Amino acid sequence: MTKSKKVLVAEDSSVIINLTKNVLMFENYEIKAVKNGLQVLECIEKEHFDLILMDINMPVMDGIECTKAIRKLENKEKASLPIVAITGNYKNYTLDDFKKAGLDDYVQKPLDYDLLLATVKKHLT
Repeated sequence: MTKSKKVLVAEDSSVIINLTKNVLMFENYEIKAVKNGLQVLECIEKEHFDLILMDINMPVMDGIECTKAIRKLENKEKASLPIVAITGNYKNYTLDDFKKAGLDDYVQKPLDYDLLLATVKKHLT
């Protein structure tokens, strides 16, 4: 049996965290959740993750700022982690804006969990 992939969920909504955890854990992903970008940076410094689901609008440090910080890390493996944006404000951004920030993909809110799962699988295979 292969080791389960580890996904870091950065989201300030407990409801979305719980729903996302349930969907991804059903597919045997290991999940850790944090509430802001600063916590993301602290987590990836200490632990290995295979993918980050990153809310764009979070307190303390938003998803764009956090993604840019990750892309500048000296550890190349951590700096190149796949990061998928989760956003309700997708109309404020284009896919090109996300790409320039260093995000690999995005899923809009309200979340379509089939699409979320397909997007996660796309970046973890």
